[in-house]
Amino acid sequence: MIDSVKLDAIDRALLRELRADGRMTVQRLSERVGLSPSPCARRIRLMEEAGIIAGYHAMIDEARAGFPFSVFISVKLSHQVDDTLREFEAAIRIYPEVVDCWLMTGNRDYLLRVAVQDIADFESFLTGRLTKVPGVASIESSIPLRRVKAGYTRS
Repeated sequence: MIDSVKLDAIDRALLRELRADGRMTVQRLSERVGLSPSPCARRIRLMEEAGIIAGYHAMIDEARAGFPFSVFISVKLSHQVDDTLREFEAAIRIYPEVVDCWLMTGNRDYLLRVAVQDIADFESFLTGRLTKVPGVASIESSIPLRRVKAGYTRS
């Protein structure tokens, strides 16, 4: 089994290629990394079994899907106790507008990214849902201007 600390250059190359195109055939992948198909497939299987490759999914272009407006939202809770955290997380999981949610260190408790149609859609989410979640003490929103980098490309 491959240990995440012991990935070699070929393993990292395989991960880079799969991140760029998770549907790439083993044949094409083996050509891209300079390894024959059988050992290539074996390495992929080992990384899947080790949980390094956690799954495969479709990358959705949110703008083309009708949700071109992203907003980052920092949320501070009234109390950082287990019940409040669980309640907040349960509420956030049911909102389809929330595409990412992170428990954070620092002066805010959560960082969310929401994808909506426009500023009016965001206002509706903010005032109609997020501000009504029990335990929310304060909210700070930031609107991104342009994505500079997406995904994990570390060698």
